[in-house]
Amino acid sequence: MTTPEAIQGYIAGGLPCAHLEVEGDGQHFRAVIVSEKFAGLSRVRQHQLVYQVLGDRMREEIHALSLETWTPEAWAAKAGAARG
Repeated sequence: MTTPEAIQGYIAGGLPCAHLEVEGDGQHFRAVIVSEKFAGLSRVRQHQLVYQVLGDRMREEIHALSLETWTPEAWAAKAGAARG
């Protein structure tokens, strides 16, 4: 069974991340990814980049993956807004 830690390792191995967290129950996963590689890309293209990094694992190991992708600047702005 695929674990959140395994998916985190796959993503970190193929995409430079300023922040990365993955949680899940072995079938359904959620990932929050902050990467400078997302700069200038649409949300769809950001997600496609993650799927490209995961490759065949998306068909063979990972049944459902919800993605939250951020640039470092947007992530910092979100954190600042949360602090109020």
